[in-house]
Amino acid sequence: MIKKYWLYLKYSLWLGPMLSLMGIGARIVGGTWSFIALGLLIAGIVLIGLWVLFLDSFAPGFWGRRSTQVGTNAFLATLSVLLILGLINFLAVRSGIRVDLTENQLFTLSPLSQRVVQNLEQPLKVWVFNPNPNPADRRLLENYRRYGSNLEFKFVDPQKELRLTEKFDVQSLGEVYLEYGSERQLLQTVNQIERLSEIKLTNGIAKLTSDRTDTVYFLQGHGETPLEPGEGGLFQAVNALEDKNFTVATLNLTQKSAVPPDASVVVIASPKEPLFEAEVKTLEAYLAQGGSLLVMFNPDINPGLDSLLADWGVEFDERIVIDPSGQLNGFGLATSIVYNYGAHPITQDFAERYSLYPLARSVETTPVEGIEETPLVITNEETWAESDLEEQPLDFNPESDRQGPLNLGVALSRPITDAAAITENGEDVANDSEASPQSDEEETEPILKEDSATSPTISDAEKAQEKDTESRLVVFGNSDFATNGWFEQQLNGDVFLNSISWLSNEEEEVLSIRPKEPENRRINLTEGQRAAFSWTVLLFVPLFGFTTAGFMWWQRR
Repeated sequence: MIKKYWLYLKYSLWLGPMLSLMGIGARIVGGTWSFIALGLLIAGIVLIGLWVLFLDSFAPGFWGRRSTQVGTNAFLATLSVLLILGLINFLAVRSGIRVDLTENQLFTLSPLSQRVVQNLEQPLKVWVFNPNPNPADRRLLENYRRYGSNLEFKFVDPQKELRLTEKFDVQSLGEVYLEYGSERQLLQTVNQIERLSEIKLTNGIAKLTSDRTDTVYFLQGHGETPLEPGEGGLFQAVNALEDKNFTVATLNLTQKSAVPPDASVVVIASPKEPLFEAEVKTLEAYLAQGGSLLVMFNPDINPGLDSLLADWGVEFDERIVIDPSGQLNGFGLATSIVYNYGAHPITQDFAERYSLYPLARSVETTPVEGIEETPLVITNEETWAESDLEEQPLDFNPESDRQGPLNLGVALSRPITDAAAITENGEDVANDSEASPQSDEEETEPILKEDSATSPTISDAEKAQEKDTESRLVVFGNSDFATNGWFEQQLNGDVFLNSISWLSNEEEEVLSIRPKEPENRRINLTEGQRAAFSWTVLLFVPLFGFTTAGFMWWQRR
């Protein structure tokens, strides 16, 4: 009889925990402790208590058995680990500590996004007209709010909130609007396929909160890198600039006698033919008046800017930079993989992260009085400047090659001290007689304007031209890093955009790493591959398991 009752009591060991788990599950699903949930939990606890209470009566010496002690120790150890993990998780949630282990830090705002939202001077609200928010969208907005208390968000049902729907003139479900003071802006439309984008949200906030518009001119007319889509173009770079509230335009100095007064930056990207002497003098005059110039030259390019660059102490090495790590990573020996950067606002957040430069040459500098020079992009010690690419295999020759590390980019600034470039009252400056002549119709206003505090009627174009009293120049021994395809590789786009931002005298707080979109890691299988995968999972893996188990049973038998 005792054995019969012991058999029933033994089964309660499994029934008690099962009922307890069912009660906890009912509480989680229902959201409250209902009568059923409490009943299941109490019944399970009672059965477990009875089992512990009467166990020694039905099975004398049970607690003294070695197997019982080992099992109890294992149970207590497991319970202790679970309690410790729960405590750590509780403390982490309460303290807000988060660790993002994804490759591109998908669940962590980029440094640029953090700074943009931290710098909000007044509340900015994100309105999402969707009554059923996607968890990923909500998580992204909560992440923004974690870094800036001035950012608020709300998910709105357009059918119930008719006043708000009419106020924002909502046309379709999923529209996302930004509101900052009296300004409103449509950001994007989210749906099941397109989720809320950190890039669009950060750029939208920056546009809405900025009171300035900068114009970037790309020099054309000498076979420069085109701005169109396709291999070797700058289409992606131009789109990224426009997303950051820059106005992009082309500039042909053979048709103009001066750089337009609204130019924040002039970009020269690998012209195939040398510039005319008059164009070079125009660029020199532009720099002398506080202008900013970005120069990106591929090897075998002679743009005729030697005199301008020599004035700044800059010279290009004609040898090609060789990087063995480029070949190890599938890019080839002539692609430099860079992870060392200079201490400069352009590269301030780049430490130990990569950027790629195919077919680059180094930039050499000579100290010039009054010019502050900072290396931006520095290759590793294993690289060298190769003088003879036809010699195979390529090896470092100490007699003709130059050992790394090498500078692939440099940033320079020079205070304006020429009295001819700065007048006391901000009047028109007198141009050098050797500079390109200007007709009355082409006469331009000076780059430097009067201080806004003493001239309240300054136009927007004039505001765009207010500069610090220094000229800025950034030089890269490569332009391909910013072209379509390469622009999205690693930090390439950040190097280009931060260079433009620094040259345009934007605040250093907005110079940082841009948000990254999640990479598409879907595996596209053919019908045959899907069938093979299904048979492997449903047949071969179980068959292998049963076969192995049967073989082990036979051996022990």
